[in-house]
Amino acid sequence: MNETRTLLADTITRILTDLVDKELLESTEQGTWPAGLWQTLEENGLTLPLVPEARGGAGLTWQDAHVILEASGRHAVPAPLAETIIASWLLVGAGIDVPDGPLTIAPVQVNDRLRLTRADGGWRLRGRAARVPWGASAHHLVVAAEADGQVTIALVAGDHARVTADRNVALEPRDTLDFEDAPVVAVAPPGSWTPGNAVWLYGALARSAQMAGALQSILAQAVRYAGERKQFGRAIGAFQAIQHQLALLAGHTAAAGMAAAHACRAAERGDPTREVAAAKVRVGEAAGFGASIAHQVHGAIGFTYEHSLHFATRRLWSWRAEFGAESHWAVALGRHVAERGADRLWPDLTAR
Repeated sequence: MNETRTLLADTITRILTDLVDKELLESTEQGTWPAGLWQTLEENGLTLPLVPEARGGAGLTWQDAHVILEASGRHAVPAPLAETIIASWLLVGAGIDVPDGPLTIAPVQVNDRLRLTRADGGWRLRGRAARVPWGASAHHLVVAAEADGQVTIALVAGDHARVTADRNVALEPRDTLDFEDAPVVAVAPPGSWTPGNAVWLYGALARSAQMAGALQSILAQAVRYAGERKQFGRAIGAFQAIQHQLALLAGHTAAAGMAAAHACRAAERGDPTREVAAAKVRVGEAAGFGASIAHQVHGAIGFTYEHSLHFATRRLWSWRAEFGAESHWAVALGRHVAERGADRLWPDLTAR
């Protein structure tokens, strides 16, 4: 980790440790917007890391953004930080000014389609986007929509959609947004390398990094609890069976972190599809095993609302399925390998 990322990690860890506590997490689950937290994140340049300094951002890279995304998962940040990072990056790539306030992205379901049509000298947006993260809370949405047969990036005000509120298992907002000839703030072709599935692809990238962070959180909690909880006169962490489970959890956590970090490095080079697919598969697998182990180590107390473990594990269960579960990305990865041919498999595995 270079000096910039070290300073970035120190800054965001300090902020999130101070501001994201059990009281804040519980209040957001009840529908309260974390205004103070979001203001602090904005003031410290953490919401727009990939936006150039000349355009109001921090001018950082995807590897730098990985530090923020991982920390947001480790601390269970109850705000659309990951979505704002992706949305602002898409806007900058398309040459559209980034507005103030929280942003989100759409569509996030593989079969959802949004369409732009010309009307009254401008553009209008039609279609339905289901399960949009923080759809009702975001000031603006950045959408990848079809216009004249081409994928186009559009900026839409958040209050121009009909909202059907919903939540995921972690009680984070996942709203369905219906657009009926909604006016569009700005429209532009995507950046030089922005695929048609950019929202889906980079959403999976962000969720991989966030899950890697959440796994770090549950590992730390499990190790701490195993050292504190005593049974038969000694800490349960002294028993070989518990040590074995903690070692498995540590292994999954390390592998997930490396896979997510590698995908973010690949994003700087251009097409990260293969690396994102591998990361989402590996991190998703780790999330399943990791959450199970952490709850087994904690026993009954880990299932209570009063304990903090569930804030991380419920997010792991939710994020694992968002922007494509392991099955989706395993198929995508397999097809990529098959298309490249057997002779390219080993060089592809060792080239990056």
